[in-house]
Amino acid sequence: MESLGSRIKQLRLRAKLNKAALARKVGVSDVTISYWESGAIKQIGHERLVALADALDCSLATLLEGDSAPELLTLTHTGPLPWEQVQATTIKVPSHLPLNIDWKAPCVMATPGQGTDFSPVNAGDLLLLGPTHVFHKAGHYVVQRDDRFVIEHFTKAPSDTSIHAVLLAQWHPA
Repeated sequence: MESLGSRIKQLRLRAKLNKAALARKVGVSDVTISYWESGAIKQIGHERLVALADALDCSLATLLEGDSAPELLTLTHTGPLPWEQVQATTIKVPSHLPLNIDWKAPCVMATPGQGTDFSPVNAGDLLLLGPTHVFHKAGHYVVQRDDRFVIEHFTKAPSDTSIHAVLLAQWHPA
């Protein structure tokens, strides 16, 4: 499996940027770019990953998974959940990605469907969802209320709600 560092370098070269130019676009030093590409720094925060994808003119999925990144799935209020969709491909969480909870199981990248309201998630946000039916710890979960899927925050396990996924990470478009 290709490392994030080598993917950053490959995408930088494809974008015809030197390290200094990419560093300026992302708001870091060129030394930081070198550390990312070499793998000396393995943990890159959400904001920097989003800035990197924007600067490299690629999707966050491509940055994290490469050119073979799965098609972006949509989260809607009704109808199949992202991991139940025909084109669904689960991914293993990259070790360099900081998450809201420790997660070892497969997960999916998705975005809210057009015309949906999944507050506090906004249209265009990229979500990393971990399919589950159990409460893990305080955080945001995809739950079913009546006949609709919504995202709600729970501090303790709900007794009257059907959990379908936990929100592992969320990125806002630049």
